[in-house]
Amino acid sequence: MTKRKPARTDVAAPAAAAERDQRPPIEAIRAAAFQQFAERGYPVVTVRDIMRACGLTQGALYNHFKSKDELLHDIIASTQGELERLCQQAVAEAGSDPRAKLAAFVRVYVMRHCRLRVEALVANREISWLDAEHVADIRRSRRAIRDIVVAILAHGVESGLFDPPLTGGRRDLKAIAMALLDQWTHVSMWYGPGGEVAEEEMARLYADMALRAVGARA
Repeated sequence: MTKRKPARTDVAAPAAAAERDQRPPIEAIRAAAFQQFAERGYPVVTVRDIMRACGLTQGALYNHFKSKDELLHDIIASTQGELERLCQQAVAEAGSDPRAKLAAFVRVYVMRHCRLRVEALVANREISWLDAEHVADIRRSRRAIRDIVVAILAHGVESGLFDPPLTGGRRDLKAIAMALLDQWTHVSMWYGPGGEVAEEEMARLYADMALRAVGARA
């Protein structure tokens, strides 16, 4: 795997010390790691940097994580696992109509990527620093999320409610799902809070665009 220099990305400033002190130590460590990795990139950041940022000693980190590598895997796996859980829940609660299921999925997915931009940045940019076993763990969850979308699209096509575009003369639902997920994921790269469009409105916009993209009937 080719290593690369971390790209500089503007992110929110670290939380104040008083706010960090109110968190349980493990949550303070995770929050500081996300912030440090987002601002400076995984290979540059040291354990000392992370612990200084959250106001704890280096020994506190080793009470919870064996290494910086394990910490990186933990924070990516935790945010990825929560995303998977939220997507499953949204679809399960949306009823039987595939249009409602797709809209619910998109709303929760986009809202999370608008609200947790730092987490999304680290999860998508720094995953290449994990070893093969840990990367496989994250990709399993990402495939599970993709398969939720594929299942919704298949249901919509079978019920005559979706008419997605053809690829090579056939409907490649997996390719369509991946293309849509790529679009929804990268809202975290440019969306900023406090703009003209609120998070909820942005999520609805993406849901409307997704339904149009798959040819959903009104």
